[in-house]
Amino acid sequence: MKETIKVSGIGLHSGATTQVKIFPTNSGEGRYFVRVDLPEKPIIQARVESVHQTTLSTQLGHTEAKVRTVEHLLAALTAMGVENARIEIDGPEVPLLDGSAQEWVQAIIKGGITPSPLPLGSPILEPIWVIDGDAFVAALPASETRFTYGVDYPYPIIGKQWHSWNPALEPFEETIAPARTFGFADQIEQLKKAGLIKGGNLENALVCEQDKWLNPPLRFENEPVRHKMLDLIGDLSLLGTIPQAHFLAYKASHKLHIQLAKAIDNLENHKS
Repeated sequence: MKETIKVSGIGLHSGATTQVKIFPTNSGEGRYFVRVDLPEKPIIQARVESVHQTTLSTQLGHTEAKVRTVEHLLAALTAMGVENARIEIDGPEVPLLDGSAQEWVQAIIKGGITPSPLPLGSPILEPIWVIDGDAFVAALPASETRFTYGVDYPYPIIGKQWHSWNPALEPFEETIAPARTFGFADQIEQLKKAGLIKGGNLENALVCEQDKWLNPPLRFENEPVRHKMLDLIGDLSLLGTIPQAHFLAYKASHKLHIQLAKAIDNLENHKS
């Protein structure tokens, strides 16, 4: 990264407008957030041990400082090869922008990064599974890294969707980054009563009723499952470097993604 990146926008859940500034850092420092609006400007490492909660987004925390909905930005940084970054933010939530990682990717390229395939760590040597009912996420030994994701929703307009992505062959910025977050019209009031999605609107999220989208057109026929893959990449980025594996997920969530990341992290720590 040659230049400071500046992006501002509204947070999905808080509804707060924040500005993010991303600075290049030294090799080995990793990716970390700095809450510049708080006294002492606390640092929150973008690591799996910093995960604070996973309700409809991934939130990181250190002591009293928190930063929410980090997954799209971290997916973009990771997939574009930015392994070290100081991310200054003046509020509690990363801006949602258009609901995808596309604007983050554009900002990163403008900051002087040339897109490169996802950097990979050591290979996974034995299968790791996290299962919850009929939902699961897994990391399987593989000769190359691949992500495969499946969803199955009771809304006919989405229904069953699968997508498989090989980062070495298909550019993240074209095939995964543009996929937007999505929601369901019949859940909006309930989520708002729970203090969530205060910043959600038809400009930053796809919204569906049973058999139609309220704000078409879609960017991909299977945009919802591609967005779930985007979330998975962002959550796995909290390992620092994503290991070489076939990542397989079905009906998963941020909670399961993070449980897999923690299982991989435990395995790596025991190795060393």
